[in-house]
Amino acid sequence: MKVTFLGHASLSIELAGINIIVDPFITGNSLAKDIDVNSLKADYILITHAHQDHILDVDSIAKRTGAKVVSNYEIVTHYGNLGFDGHPMNHGGSWQFDFGRVTYTNAVHTSSFPDGSYGGQPGGFIIESKEGNVYIAGDTALTMDMKLIPLQTKLDLAILPIGDNFTMGIDSAIIASDFIECSKILGVHYDTFGYIEIDHSEARSKFSKSEKELHLLKIGHALTI
Repeated sequence: MKVTFLGHASLSIELAGINIIVDPFITGNSLAKDIDVNSLKADYILITHAHQDHILDVDSIAKRTGAKVVSNYEIVTHYGNLGFDGHPMNHGGSWQFDFGRVTYTNAVHTSSFPDGSYGGQPGGFIIESKEGNVYIAGDTALTMDMKLIPLQTKLDLAILPIGDNFTMGIDSAIIASDFIECSKILGVHYDTFGYIEIDHSEARSKFSKSEKELHLLKIGHALTI
């Protein structure tokens, strides 16, 4: 499994010959100016919630690639009404896709489309596959529900928001990594704008002192499980 950081909370995952895009917000992110959204491969687009900084490029990618949108019922219905293929899920539910088993998890956040319409309840994803198991938390606070994850899944990587203000910050993400029993963390949702800028050295130091491995990838760089 190869996970490429596309900036903010956007990811590209190559798994079992399948290409997955998560929360594409690229053309609106000046830090991701070197990412060519028109060259991204996508068989699936996973969407954690409906905020603009997670869905901005869904339409263009789905239209160009024919990718299937996977998200909560409300978001999939929204894109279905626009003519895009989708697979609806809801919290606690799982589905076996051709690349692996996906479970839609709880997240504590808000969710609305840019026009203010209802985007359903926010969530995250657990992907279980022969190439490894990964938790994509989405935008969320620290929550006790995270303690349920290791009761069912042994994670190889957790992708956690660390920018604070709108989501968990560094200290809460360290506690989250304890809850989910995963020591390999990919940080997302930081530095894109002023509210969520972080001190990289401090973040790495705090995770290291907690015997955790924090990866803060440069945009366009990848991590292989």
